[in-house]
Amino acid sequence: MGYVRLLRRGPVLGLWAGQTFSVFGDRLYAMAIMWIAWQKSGAAAMGFVAVAESVPYIVTGTVGRRLVARLNSLKALACVDVARAGVVAVIPLVWTHTGLAEVLALVVLVGWGGAVFDPNLSAIVPDLVDKDSVQTVIGLMDLSGRIARIAGPGTAGALLALMPMPALFLVDAATFAASALSLAFLAPYAARIRHRTPPAARDVAGRPRARDVLRKNPEVAAAITVHGIGIACTAVTMALPALLATRLDAGAAAYGAVLAATGAGALAGNTIAGHWRIKGPVLSLYCGLWAVSGVLLAVMGAAFSLPFLAAVAAVSGMVAPFLQITLATYLSMFEPALRLRLMTVDLTVIRTGGTAAMLFVPALAAPRPGAAYAMAGAATAAAGLLGALLVLRHRRTEVPEKTSEREMARE
Repeated sequence: MGYVRLLRRGPVLGLWAGQTFSVFGDRLYAMAIMWIAWQKSGAAAMGFVAVAESVPYIVTGTVGRRLVARLNSLKALACVDVARAGVVAVIPLVWTHTGLAEVLALVVLVGWGGAVFDPNLSAIVPDLVDKDSVQTVIGLMDLSGRIARIAGPGTAGALLALMPMPALFLVDAATFAASALSLAFLAPYAARIRHRTPPAARDVAGRPRARDVLRKNPEVAAAITVHGIGIACTAVTMALPALLATRLDAGAAAYGAVLAATGAGALAGNTIAGHWRIKGPVLSLYCGLWAVSGVLLAVMGAAFSLPFLAAVAAVSGMVAPFLQITLATYLSMFEPALRLRLMTVDLTVIRTGGTAAMLFVPALAAPRPGAAYAMAGAATAAAGLLGALLVLRHRRTEVPEKTSEREMARE
């Protein structure tokens, strides 16, 4: 019911609808660009495209903090989405008349748009609602991603049965345009809300560097590190087809069933994670949930039947929204400038870990998937437990927003 109450508010409904289109378009784009890469240049091109899309996240998050800060408004993000729509629309044409290098340049541009868009939107959204609704609105935005992960591939397959591949890029461009319209419409409302924040709290350019913020908040640094390790270890799930074939002598139908169970669990978990009230040491709970996720990953590697594997996958999927929503809610407690810094760092860390792991983990896991799942699960569980201990050791006695308000009052 919390989601329903928020969606009755015009600004929240407009933003959620626009971002649902945008995330849905992301899934269409991911499938379309990989498919066309395979058709035009083979498997190696798929790897190049994956790396080209991720590199801007890593570079921008590492050395582009001022660039990210300049786009910290819905009006600027609407312009980014317009640019992404244009670039996506011309990719098939460029690939037809030029070569792989030119297309990779366009993929980098699309990735750069995501690298500046994602942390900024995540940092702006909490300011659009009252403090009691922050966790719920984060859960609502997370829900759009969960729905897109399930519906996106199926919709793309259905569209490809009705239209040629280049037209799918035009559909994707239209989703970015829809997102841009919703952001442009909401920009004046968001600007009025954010101007209520004291200038010192929203001065992104004048704030300390991320490493200085993390040094003062070691519990946040520990949680973000655990996040990066967890994302890197879950790259082993790319070897799920090999696990099904070697342990259960199962094929594509079983693979689809396990993915469906994971998605269903994630949707169910989101409805709970977006509404439960987080109490106690939040980040130690977050790291503990990663430890649980690691145990489930290891158990999946030892699955003895398809129903058992599907059940474990569903529970693992249910844990995922708690991870996402818990950390995002905690980071939202910081004042806007520091919040953007930390969300950018978190996105950079998980992109770096995920991209690096994707380059070698699936290939290493394929020969012995059961052992690979066990090792990845053990590493995730160990990182989660160690992170929880570090957080408890450095846990602050006050939540960030209270400290921030007192510092602003002193100023």
